[in-house]
Amino acid sequence: MRNPRQVVDYALQRRAHLADVAAGRSSVEDACDAGTYLLQAASYHGTATTTPCPICRREELTNVSWVFSERLGPVSGSARSAEEIARLDDAAGEFTVHVVEVCRTCRWNHLVQSYVLGADDASGSGRRRRRTASP
Repeated sequence: MRNPRQVVDYALQRRAHLADVAAGRSSVEDACDAGTYLLQAASYHGTATTTPCPICRREELTNVSWVFSERLGPVSGSARSAEEIARLDDAAGEFTVHVVEVCRTCRWNHLVQSYVLGADDASGSGRRRRRTASP
């Protein structure tokens, strides 16, 4: 897999969200609202971590990676394993990966990181295509 570009880390936002829960400004129910699809994706496509859940502390978190791009067609908006993302990186054009941490016990979830992979165009040349208006 190539080096990710445009990496955004959401650690500060995560810390602020957890502080709001601890202070009572946000409810645990609002923080622990992972949907069924996210929980299933964690089971099938997730990567186990050694980080304990910050809410229930009963289970270690699982990271789930979601891919997004118009160029991916029906694959866009789906959870993918690290191996599948590596294959997309080699074959597809530019796409974005969003990594979400989830606790399968209490349903805590939070966006951890996003980054861009793939070539700037589908040919893999790394050069951006110029779009011009049709006459």
